[in-house]
Amino acid sequence: MAAILYMGTRKGVVTLKSDDGRSWKTENHALQDWEIPKIAVDPSAPNRIFAGTKGDGVWLSEDFGNKWRKPCYGKRGPGKVRGITIDPHDSNTIYAGTEPIDIFVSRDGAKSWTRLDAVWDIPFVATVPYPVSTVEPHVREVTIDPKDPNTIYAALQVGYILKSTDGGASWKLLDKELDCDVHTIVIDPDNTNNIFIATGGHDSRLGKAKGRALYMSTDAGEKWNPIAMEFTQEYSVPLIMHPKNPKVMLAGLAHGQPNQWRRDTGAESLIVRTGDGGSKWEKLDGGLSAVAQGFPEAIAFDGSNPEHLYTATRGGELFGSKDNGVSWAKFDVKTPSVADLKCVHA
Repeated sequence: MAAILYMGTRKGVVTLKSDDGRSWKTENHALQDWEIPKIAVDPSAPNRIFAGTKGDGVWLSEDFGNKWRKPCYGKRGPGKVRGITIDPHDSNTIYAGTEPIDIFVSRDGAKSWTRLDAVWDIPFVATVPYPVSTVEPHVREVTIDPKDPNTIYAALQVGYILKSTDGGASWKLLDKELDCDVHTIVIDPDNTNNIFIATGGHDSRLGKAKGRALYMSTDAGEKWNPIAMEFTQEYSVPLIMHPKNPKVMLAGLAHGQPNQWRRDTGAESLIVRTGDGGSKWEKLDGGLSAVAQGFPEAIAFDGSNPEHLYTATRGGELFGSKDNGVSWAKFDVKTPSVADLKCVHA
């Protein structure tokens, strides 16, 4: 079976294919008029991909990214999508987080959408700032509890985390002992009280948070502790968990905010890994020297070969590892700036 990489980029969705895991060719490059912050692949149908566009809602391809359509065309739905998630309990249930802050849910594969208005019942939501004038406060990611479809977490850019335990009918704010700039939320499927987040380090740089980029909760988000303090980098986006062993996780780290990466030393990035559920982390550097200058915006495990990993940089470069990240090779591939990455086989 061929390996397929779906890449959400600044200019559309790129589909790459490889028969040997080393040589890659571009199969499709679609939706090029739109920035694609997030993509989601149906776990039971690798040909079925949802793309969140930064301006025209959610689009769907059912032929590995060749042809696309907007299932809710002409109907109410999300517009500027920043995060998209398929419910692991029901692949026809899709969540979209948007800019400005809103969460939409579809129960019919993105054909129709319902806005979860209760998000705005929390007074804090109306006060969330954003320090960049061209970007509004937004939902960066929506994550569903692997054991309970009614438990939903939403990462707010510079706005902490919202949590619902009743399918979005009501929400609470999780804002104790974590950085406010939450980018990614990962839940341990074996013990869903264990939650891990990657943050932008906003409060760390201000001296207001005790951690840097990564945090862990052991009580479903009520309290948080910093992890990966072995490293001085305080910015992260990609945080992924091994598909077979939740104690193994990888994250990408950087110094400073993206607007600072124009300096001579770039982002000063690292990819780090833990094998014990977050207690200890190590730097992965075999063949990743080029990543340090840029930023590993997305990391993906190969679900069919879990020791195989891929990472794509903000600059559109692609790297792969066949030994769980010990060594990496750069592929002869160049794409627009990458925001998201998924690997399937077909």
